[in-house]
Amino acid sequence: MKLWGGRFTKSTDQLALEFQASISFDQKLVMEDIIGSIVHVEMLGANEILTIEETETIKAGLKTLLEKAKAGELQYTVEHEDIHMNIEKMLIDLIGPVGGKLHTGRSRNDQSALDVHLYARRKTVELVEQAVALSEALLSQAEENVDTLLPGYTHLQRAQPVRFAHHLLAYASMLERDMGRLIDSYKRTDMCPLGAGAIAGTTFPIDRQYVKDRLHFANLYENSMDAVSDRDYIVELTSACSLIMVHLSRLAEELILWTSEEFQYVELDDAYCTGSSMMPQKKNPDIPELVRGKTGRVFGDMMGLLTMLKALPLSFNKDMQEDKEALFDAVETTENCLTLMSAVIETMVVKKEKMLQNIQQSYSNATDLADYLASKGVPFRQAHEITGKTVLYAISKQKYLLALSLDEYQQFSPIVEEDIYAFLAEENVVEARKSEGGTARAQVENQLILRRRSLDETKQWLKAAETAKRLIQV
Repeated sequence: MKLWGGRFTKSTDQLALEFQASISFDQKLVMEDIIGSIVHVEMLGANEILTIEETETIKAGLKTLLEKAKAGELQYTVEHEDIHMNIEKMLIDLIGPVGGKLHTGRSRNDQSALDVHLYARRKTVELVEQAVALSEALLSQAEENVDTLLPGYTHLQRAQPVRFAHHLLAYASMLERDMGRLIDSYKRTDMCPLGAGAIAGTTFPIDRQYVKDRLHFANLYENSMDAVSDRDYIVELTSACSLIMVHLSRLAEELILWTSEEFQYVELDDAYCTGSSMMPQKKNPDIPELVRGKTGRVFGDMMGLLTMLKALPLSFNKDMQEDKEALFDAVETTENCLTLMSAVIETMVVKKEKMLQNIQQSYSNATDLADYLASKGVPFRQAHEITGKTVLYAISKQKYLLALSLDEYQQFSPIVEEDIYAFLAEENVVEARKSEGGTARAQVENQLILRRRSLDETKQWLKAAETAKRLIQV
């Protein structure tokens, strides 16, 4: 007999039962479900909806199930559909019919919403922690490579030389925004829906504030229908995950390029690469490639959620059961990618000589020739044309700009003098960008200070949010 089966005269069709059951995936919420139930029954007892004896008996049974859950000893069945019914049935089997009083004053609708809020809140904190770890790895590599010069690219063509630290700090800035989005979305996740009932609240004299405070939520939902139907916070979290994956995929693609023989800018640790089953010389950057591939998977999770919610009437509908698999997959995929990319960045070897060689064997200092002419009074558009003709000439002679003689320069502009060689030297080209946010050493060092300061602020937020991971002491 189903726990909800009093109205029914037939058993559920087996295929329909398996189709609508969610226990195969929502068992991930077992800790949240039991802890939420413990707080709920405490509240029922505190408000004399249950007797002291009933409250203590149910709490003791739930604590036993909690310990079994921690030990991985619980056995779930599809016959009881979801994590909520499975736990309630186990409780009744353990302590008898009094276990059936656990569900007084609540619905699976608000119970499920509570579980997912607790899960999403905890996972938001863990995602921020993983983003902090990757930021630390990027900043450490940046600090070690402030004076390492790298060809900067636009359109995947060598454009202007930059400090390798400057390049890495661009990704640190992306992650800073990612963490900001997670922290901001946390405010919408940190809301307690329990007490909303199925749709309209409950006739029992419950105390929603008690549950909110005991579970360390900042706020309560003010509308019962909104409480059981809101999935905005899940979409926000998967959206934040999607943007994180965009940034990770960009970094992954650069690592894939940089490890190729055509670039040879970095070497990844053997622990994060694999070989070929046929070609013994191969060292494949599998982790960055998988990160790049899994990005689309997380996008799909977010799009699935948005499509599921589109035009869905209030309040709860069974469609909403589809929120969990998408949420679990997006969050866990993003967590794994952040963790592995942190290790990849932390252990990679930077090939400084190869980077410098590619700067020297390029025309990436051409903009500085135009700037040199402009500094001598030539209008920049005219300086741009002179430089273009000079580069075309150098290409025809198979020379780079620093290899041209002064006479060759003066064919295109007589105002070029001997100081052009110092002006076009790669170290000076990089150091000349002293504008705020540029590649000059002082500017890069300032960026490092700012990113470290921001990271410290995020770590302070993590300390304050630590209760989200602990939930409650039971």
